[in-house]
Parts: sequence; structure tokens; C-alpha cells
Amino acid sequence: MGRQQDDEEREFDLKWADGAEYKEPSARARMLAARWKENPPEQTPFRGEPEGVGARRSSWISTAVVLGSVVAVIVLLGYVNFRAP
Repeated sequence: MGRQQDDEEREFDLKWADGAEYKEPSARARMLAARWKENPPEQTPFRGEPEGVGARRSSWISTAVVLGSVVAVIVLLGYVNFRAP
């Protein structure tokens, strides 16, 4: 009987806490708010542009390497099948 009563009291406490009008911010939120008051963070766009042209060039290089590898494998398999009796 004691365990059921404890569960009911705990459920009541959780409902009471969830229904509170004011909830204290977490320690991390308080720390960031205090830090940003003195030194606000820089604004950044939702999706920033990649830095420099190097990021775009490397994506093209990796794409060319992958496609070149696929073509080489296809040619090699075709050559092996052509030579096989």
C-alpha cells in the first residue's frame, strides 16, 4: 500500500511542477546569458557559405576521382570478359 501511495504523490508532484508558470533556466542557459551580456556572439547565417574556393574545388576533385574509378572498373571488367573464351 505504501508504494502505491508514493507513486501517486510522485505523479502529483510531477503534474504540479509541469504546471508551474515559471521554470528556472538551466545552469548552462544562465551561464550563456551571463557571458553573452558582456560579449555577445557574432551573428551567423543559418547556412554559411563554405570558406574560400578550395571547398568547392575539393568537391569537384573528389567527384572526378569517384567517377574515374567507376569508369576504370567498368572498362577493366569489360576487357576481362572480352578476353575470356
